[in-house]
Amino acid sequence: MSAVTVRTPDSGFENLERRYETVARLVPYLLLVVPFIPYVLSQAPSAGAIGITVGVAAAAGAWVASMVVLHPGPPRRPWQGYVYFAGLLVFIAVLTFRSPWFAFFTWIGFLHAGQYLAGAWRWAGCAVTALFIAMAQAGGFHRPTVSLVVIWVLLAGVDVVLIGVFTMLGVKVGEQNEARKHMIAELAEANHRLEEMIAENTGLQAQLLTQAREAGAGDERQRMAREIHDTIAQGLTGIVTQLEAVQQTSNDAERERRIDNAKRLARDSLAEARRSVQALRPQALENSRLPEALADEVARWSVTSGVTGDVETTGQARALHPEVEVTLLRVAQEALANVAKHAGASRAGVTLSYMEDVVSLDVRDDGAGFAMAECSNGHLTGESPAAGGFGLIAMRQRVSRLAGQLEIESEPGAGTAVSASLPAIPLGESK
Repeated sequence: MSAVTVRTPDSGFENLERRYETVARLVPYLLLVVPFIPYVLSQAPSAGAIGITVGVAAAAGAWVASMVVLHPGPPRRPWQGYVYFAGLLVFIAVLTFRSPWFAFFTWIGFLHAGQYLAGAWRWAGCAVTALFIAMAQAGGFHRPTVSLVVIWVLLAGVDVVLIGVFTMLGVKVGEQNEARKHMIAELAEANHRLEEMIAENTGLQAQLLTQAREAGAGDERQRMAREIHDTIAQGLTGIVTQLEAVQQTSNDAERERRIDNAKRLARDSLAEARRSVQALRPQALENSRLPEALADEVARWSVTSGVTGDVETTGQARALHPEVEVTLLRVAQEALANVAKHAGASRAGVTLSYMEDVVSLDVRDDGAGFAMAECSNGHLTGESPAAGGFGLIAMRQRVSRLAGQLEIESEPGAGTAVSASLPAIPLGESK
């Protein structure tokens, strides 16, 4: 299984922000140059007046460059921002006095008030900027009269309201942008943890395969690989699906839910991989329930052993915890193998009984039997017909591990009965 690397999606917002910052640095100079065309065409200034205006505009551009280009970002000390904005207002006033067309440049005051001022000073800076905009909208600076001042105030009020609305929208967008950045950072951290889990899963897979090679169990190695494929691979597929969904949604709550889902799938996959080290499910139970698996097993055993085998199920059959079903199937397989090898029986019967809290398996034969004195506390003291490849001790260990009981009843000439009883743990419950 190859490693899967999930990368944080590039939404394109970072590139957009960089472009915006570049444009914001260039716009003030463009707004200083453009007004010269209508200024010259509409006011027909003298060469001297043009020279003065060019000088003021150049000085204004240099003043903006001293902050925007040489010291980008927020000022290190608050007073630097206030000094810069005061100088900017001076240049705005002079240029507005020279020509109302420089109201284009005056709009920079709103942007820089929000960027370099704080608190009430920000709104005060916007109000002063709006007053110069209002003067330009009223035709430029003239000798103040009551009616003209009223017009300036009304226009400035409208400008402040409009700028205030757009400023509040900008603040809201900024908050959403910060939340998005935080969400992307969380996603990156989740991806990092996921990659660590995948690396751990990869190491665990290598450990399982090494154990299989050391044991020389080729069939166990195949089933182990199938177990890993059916659990880890499916879990990782679900994780990738969740993270791909994160890329495609703009809803913050949905993104958080998808990230939580990816974390849960990663944890479940890692736990399932660890469980597979000692909990391999037999092929017979992959696609069948326990009663059908037992019936198939007995049918195959009858063909190969030549002994007639019967299977009976009592009670309401239901799905049980995988380890319970695996243990009962393994006990039945070993008991039948011992019948074929040692009992000399003509018939064997397997009974699976489902009760309220217990499920039991009984395997009986009409063979030679053996003396129970050959067993001491359930452990064999010598060679007996009960000894086989799996053995009584191994069967008892399997059953005891699930808090069950294994009983053997036999006597010479009367056959043998093996009975295993386990808690009927439903499918989906932990032991």
